[in-house]
Parts: sequence; C-alpha cells; structure tokens
Amino acid sequence: MTQQFLDRYIAGSSAIHGLDARVKLVLTVAIIVCAALMPIGAWLALLALTVLIWTAIVVSGVGLLTILRRSLLALPFLAVVVTLIFSVPGRPLFELPLGFATLTATDAGLLRFTTIIWKSWLSMQAALLLTATTHFLEVLRALQALRMPRIIVALLSFMYRYLFILVDEAQRLLRARECRSAALEGSGGGSLLWRAQVTGRLVGTLFLRAFERSERIYVAMLSRGYTGELHTLRAQAIGRRDLWFGVGGGVVLAIITAQAFLG
Repeated sequence: MTQQFLDRYIAGSSAIHGLDARVKLVLTVAIIVCAALMPIGAWLALLALTVLIWTAIVVSGVGLLTILRRSLLALPFLAVVVTLIFSVPGRPLFELPLGFATLTATDAGLLRFTTIIWKSWLSMQAALLLTATTHFLEVLRALQALRMPRIIVALLSFMYRYLFILVDEAQRLLRARECRSAALEGSGGGSLLWRAQVTGRLVGTLFLRAFERSERIYVAMLSRGYTGELHTLRAQAIGRRDLWFGVGGGVVLAIITAQAFLG
C-alpha cells in the first residue's frame, strides 16, 4: 500500500486544485455545517447543495462516478439511523415482523431517515473532493493556519506519514504467518478459537513493533530539534482570487441555507 493510493488525483491542474487549501477547507466545513443545519425535508435546498457539490466535482476533473463510488463506503456506518424509521412517531406505512416483535415503519421516520442519509452522503462527497484535490500536508498547514491545536495537527501528520508503514508491517506479518502455516485442502486452516488466538498474537506483535518504532522516531526527531510544530517555508498569504472564490462560495451556501429555513 502506498500513498499514491490516496493521492492519485492530487496532481490535477483544475481551478479546484489551484485554490488555496485554507479556502477549500473552510468551504468544505461550511458545506458540512450547512447540510447539518438544514431542517428535515428541505428537499429543494438539499438538491441545490447537491448540484453545487457535483459541479465542483466535475470542474475538478476527479470524476463524479469516482467520488460517488468512494462515498458509498460510508453507507454501512449510517445503518444505525435505520432505527429512526421505526422509532419516530407518525402515520404507519408498513409492518416488519421479526418473530418476537413487530416493527412499524412511519412516514415521519422514513422522512427523517432519508434526510439524514442525504445530508451525510453530501458531507462525505465534499470531504472526498477536498482530499482528492488537496495534498494532506497542505490540509495540515491549513489547519495550523486556522489555529487548530498543535498537538492535533502533529497527530494527524504522524498518522498520515506512518499509516502506510503500519499497513506494510501488518502485511509482512500476514505473509510470514501464511508461510509458517500448513493446512489440508478443505480443512479451513484451524478452528475459530485457533484463528482468534493467532489474530490476537498478530495484533499484539504489530502493537509492540509500532510502539518501539515510534519511540525510536520520536527520539530521533527530538535530536533534530523537533518542537511539536509543523514548519513551512511557503508563503501564507491568500491570493485575491482565492479570497473572492471563498466569499462567493460562502454567499451561495448562505442563500441555500436560508432557503432551507424560509421555504
């Protein structure tokens, strides 16, 4: 696993790619906040926000289908809101017998469920567009410029830098286990308890190796003068074009949010 898996669209030359990372980060957060604030059933506002995000995706050249496909990864985490269909009071639509109980779906629950799914889907697409058109180090610099606590920026930086190393380390452990293991054809390679024990040992070994590596890296960084702050030599001034784009995007989002509340 390499960083190119996530950064394959960073090298684009579109207008979205050329925007200042701080402007893109602020607009992305604004989109997520606007989507979260919209009332239940604000379909016209949600449709306008969808058109806005999809237009930005098309302009970026990343590919609408690519973003939509990646955004589907978040849908399993939204399964927890399915309970709203059966728990919110309203006009009954259908019943779902489970043997020991019968769940009744309501129109109000289905309305709230659909709205939350739509909002979350749009927020996921906006975040994916930001990560696809902005290098993660630029996002970290933007967070630092926006006064995000230094410890959080440092943790995100280390996570991004060493996540791929941990994945490679885990893959090496799995390959070593496969080389040492032998199983008869069709036997499945051991019982469930044996598999759980092996997995537990692998996780423990990976944790110990990661801990030892982090200690060595931290000592080496301290010896080189690390103070817990991300330094950069690039200019921090926001260009006039980026500033106007940010202001224009903010105005459009304010209009969409106002329409959601005023109808």
